[in-house]
Amino acid sequence: MRSCKLETGLQSCRTAACAALVVLLSQVAAAFAQEGSLSAGNRTFSSGYRFVELSGEELFVNVCQGCHMVDAAGATGAGSYPSLAGNQNLEAGNYPIYLVVNGRRAMPAFGDLMSDGQIAAVVNYLRTHFGNNYQDTVTASDVRGARRINAAGTQN
Repeated sequence: MRSCKLETGLQSCRTAACAALVVLLSQVAAAFAQEGSLSAGNRTFSSGYRFVELSGEELFVNVCQGCHMVDAAGATGAGSYPSLAGNQNLEAGNYPIYLVVNGRRAMPAFGDLMSDGQIAAVVNYLRTHFGNNYQDTVTASDVRGARRINAAGTQN
């Protein structure tokens, strides 16, 4: 009889703890949604195998900032995610195109998930924000060319 009361008490404690955790996580998610430059009501979320976001900002917010952080300062913890803020490696437009298409180390390849236009948009966004001021833009044609070079087995 006593063990039955103990089990019932533990079960209600677990239920209460789970409920509190759900409330806490929803509050944290709401706070993060409000911090982004895009308001929660204006966000576009991808479904399926390809990303549906079209602007560089939308792609950064929904795809890149999860690892590179809201301010693009990067992070270290479960992995090492380099800072994109003030990053001299973004000066040559072909380098970030190559990384987004093919991935590198902990960064997955997004070439199959984004169109040429989407890759150009996010690369241009990164190259003109977060303390980067590279005004020469990359185009969807540049991305298409990089894909052809990669398919031929040569490096950019």
